[in-house]
Amino acid sequence: MSAPHARRDDVLRGIALMVLAYLNFTAIDTCAKWLVLSGIPTMQVGFVRYGVHTLLVVALFLPALGRSLVHTRRPGLEAARAGFLLASTVFNFFAVQYLPLTLTATIVFTTPLWICMLSVVLLGERVGPRRWAAIAVGFAGVAIAARPWSAEAHWAILLSLGMAISAAFYIILTRRLAGVDSTATQQFYAALLATLAVAPFLGEWVWPVAALDWTALALIGVVGWSGHQLLTVAHRFAPASTLAPFIYVQMLFMVGSSWLVFAEPPDAWVLSGGAVVLASGLYLWHRERQLALTPTTTSGPA
Repeated sequence: MSAPHARRDDVLRGIALMVLAYLNFTAIDTCAKWLVLSGIPTMQVGFVRYGVHTLLVVALFLPALGRSLVHTRRPGLEAARAGFLLASTVFNFFAVQYLPLTLTATIVFTTPLWICMLSVVLLGERVGPRRWAAIAVGFAGVAIAARPWSAEAHWAILLSLGMAISAAFYIILTRRLAGVDSTATQQFYAALLATLAVAPFLGEWVWPVAALDWTALALIGVVGWSGHQLLTVAHRFAPASTLAPFIYVQMLFMVGSSWLVFAEPPDAWVLSGGAVVLASGLYLWHRERQLALTPTTTSGPA
């Protein structure tokens, strides 16, 4: 297990694993919303989510990797990455108390837009007018879904935006750590540091009462770990450029969970705004793939 796994060309398997990963990520949000609506404190839900994740990483990887599991060449980057992952989780867990999963999903799908914007400053990348236009269209889609001009607009939308921005920083730092620390080491520090950061804010522990509450509490850490693991394994079978668009499959899962579990079907505004955000994200992916295939000597920013 200490040796890196060889990459294999099996696109269909990679896509299937990616879809399963996003099903797991939907399960995280579903469990979190169920628990906080059942009276379990938000910080306790976050502690369980990352505490179980930490235990699974240690149990599965420490026997084979030994001390190399905890060896990091960039402890500062690992700490920052873990901090942004925790921030995105906490923002999201608070947001889902007040907002339908379909709306939080629409806002989280702006993460690629934030990544594109932040990459200009943090990674020195160049973004041209067409991609800036796609970013503007994407945020217009969020405005359509959230309707900030409406009396029905909720302040928790700001929490979801904080989640998307934090997730963008997390992904950018993950790029910076690629090839520096192993995936197992990154998972270890992300989960452990998040668990330690949440622990002082737990307050009085609240035990679940109903069987479904216990099930959600038991599952949230497992699906958190398995989602990240499935996503990592998927990239062994297919290129990232092939797998990237499948993030939008999660919208279908979110609609299903919101409708079937919480009786919150999406309204026309959320569906329309979500479609605009989806189209914007797909255009950014298409444009970046085009630029990657074009020699840098003949292409400018776009």
